[in-house]
Amino acid sequence: MTKFSLHNHHVLVTGASSGIGRACAVEASSLGAICTIVGRDIEKLKETASLCKTESQIIVCDLSSYDDVKKMMVQLGKMDGIVHAAGITYPRPIKFLKPEHIHKIFDINYIAPVLLTSLLLQTNKINQGASFVFISSVSSQHPYFGGSMYVSSKAALEAFSKSLAIECAPNKVRSNVIRPGLVNTRMLIETKEAGTDENFENYEKQYPLGFGIPEDVANATCYLLSKEAKWITGSELKMDGGLVLNSKKV
Repeated sequence: MTKFSLHNHHVLVTGASSGIGRACAVEASSLGAICTIVGRDIEKLKETASLCKTESQIIVCDLSSYDDVKKMMVQLGKMDGIVHAAGITYPRPIKFLKPEHIHKIFDINYIAPVLLTSLLLQTNKINQGASFVFISSVSSQHPYFGGSMYVSSKAALEAFSKSLAIECAPNKVRSNVIRPGLVNTRMLIETKEAGTDENFENYEKQYPLGFGIPEDVANATCYLLSKEAKWITGSELKMDGGLVLNSKKV
């Protein structure tokens, strides 16, 4: 028997077209949640909806457009959970950065979830006892070459989550972060294509438990969405298959 349930929970998931966002929606629905899945690709969202165990609401929205996000508020009911999974990497060495590169990353990874959260609160779409979960990255604390903007955007998102946790605590609304290592998604494929097979194999060996899969992150996300996690807020859960622990070996 499942220890926790999301029955009668209404959960909003961004980045639900694929990867971690899709896995979060599917897993939440398997625990009884009704999901509103958000992304830019209607066909991929339909694929996600077909995998969900409960009926899903599909909303096509460009989260980097404030006008689109404001229009989306009209379509939303009250939410018990919000999973911010949308994000991009776009690696680039610092000496080659230009304003458009900074905006490209921050618009999706930081500004979009911040403004969406603000609008959800402004329009009174968050139920008492609700839970926010932000998908960050283990790299927010362990940077890598070429990832300055991605790392910075995720570190900023984590700081925002803490402030959100403080401001929402009077209504028992929680905010937490998950920091995954490399997970077998499109981003992993992009990382592999950016280097050589030999370098990629060596990197994989640094993960004692191997790379993760989207369902690993989804399982932890659903726990944080549930009432069983009602005393957890302002925290960060590292999920990296032992990567950081292994890197500290002498």
